[in-house]
Amino acid sequence: MSKFVKLKKGFNINLTGAAKKKVVESIIPNVFALKPSDFYGIERPKLMVSEGDTVKAGSPLMFDKKHPDVKFTAPVSGEVVEIRRGKKRKLLEIKILADQRIEYLEFHKYTVSELSNLSREEVLKQLLPSGIWPRFIQRPYGIIANPSDKPKAIFISSFDSHPLAPGYDYLLKGEDHFFQTGLDLLRRLTPGKVHLNIDSDAEVSPLFGAVTGVQVNKFSGPHPSGNVGVQIHHLDPINKGEVAWTISPYGVVQIGKLFLEGIYDASKVFALAGPPVKEPQYYKTFDGAEIEKFVENNLTHDNVRFVSGNVLTGERVEKGGFIGYYDHMITVLKEGDYSEFIGWILPTSKKLSFHRAFGLLSFLNKNQEYDLDTNTCGEERAFVQTGVFEKVTPMDILPTHLLKAIMAEDYDDMEALGILEVIEEDLALCEFVDVSKHPIQSIVREGIDLMMQS
Repeated sequence: MSKFVKLKKGFNINLTGAAKKKVVESIIPNVFALKPSDFYGIERPKLMVSEGDTVKAGSPLMFDKKHPDVKFTAPVSGEVVEIRRGKKRKLLEIKILADQRIEYLEFHKYTVSELSNLSREEVLKQLLPSGIWPRFIQRPYGIIANPSDKPKAIFISSFDSHPLAPGYDYLLKGEDHFFQTGLDLLRRLTPGKVHLNIDSDAEVSPLFGAVTGVQVNKFSGPHPSGNVGVQIHHLDPINKGEVAWTISPYGVVQIGKLFLEGIYDASKVFALAGPPVKEPQYYKTFDGAEIEKFVENNLTHDNVRFVSGNVLTGERVEKGGFIGYYDHMITVLKEGDYSEFIGWILPTSKKLSFHRAFGLLSFLNKNQEYDLDTNTCGEERAFVQTGVFEKVTPMDILPTHLLKAIMAEDYDDMEALGILEVIEEDLALCEFVDVSKHPIQSIVREGIDLMMQS
């Protein structure tokens, strides 16, 4: 039975520079890259190509020795021009010089009637070598799902409540048939339910409104209402020994195309957004695209920071960097590399703060948009317990105590306080509102790593 969940805790960060919904411009950069750092849970990536090799879209580039059946494949066709390594020969990037016309490795193409008779094993046999499997993320821990597990349920969040995040209904416009096919195939992978969670505060898109065979749930409230971890917590919390899987709507569409068209389609629409962007808009390209062509001559400032993903959880990249495997936006922010004397106490409405500090009047107009930069307005200091973390975490956990348990490496307390239910994005707002300026998300990942090693 469908559920409606209204969340009161959380906080919306309203930034200027949202992408305008106009005709999507198609740009194919010269170079694309697959980055092992995008994937949590890979212990020992093993290369399957060498520099100079020619690949097609869907050709395997590497695999994880722990799960050799799961392949990480090329988003485009072309020549492998560079395999970049770091310290101790750590694999950093596999770069591909793209063809002008993309050629695809062919997988088996199923008819609609054939799809209805597929078993779980047959679905896995098609998914594992295709490059789509890394879209399945396991909870707990937020790592790539183990295909040998049978999850108790699969969860899909159809909306993203992060700052400036684009809507999946716009990104996947016209993909209704592939999306429904993907949902039907997901049902073969779990003995439980497939949950599709939608935003009750927005108009329901035809992409999500006409689906069948899944449980549709509605969520209302401020960020992080769009986080799938928050949704799982309110629908079917994860207990010790249980496993659930999550996948994005984009991944569901990719599954539909793989089975109906027999190709690994890594084309995507993404948003270029942020206060310094002259014309924030949508572009069509492929996974792993180099971002330089998209930001060229489109910035109002030179001293900026590029983020693959959103401002809370995204990864900092250089101008010559690449879009992350899981990201559907590039956010640009002004660098905040300056000091400001008693800036917090000067009366102003141009700064945003969750705290009702004397000088920050942002709480007087909740709908105001802000031109913010990367300045943290302070440095790391003693861990001050203010109770504010609990006000932005709409989950029945105690984030302050959980973080202290992680820092103390207390395994029993970590488990009792909810480490199995969260990953970095679920507590990212805590980092934003933290007066102590601690790297909350890094602390959460340290705790997860400790639990995985125990």
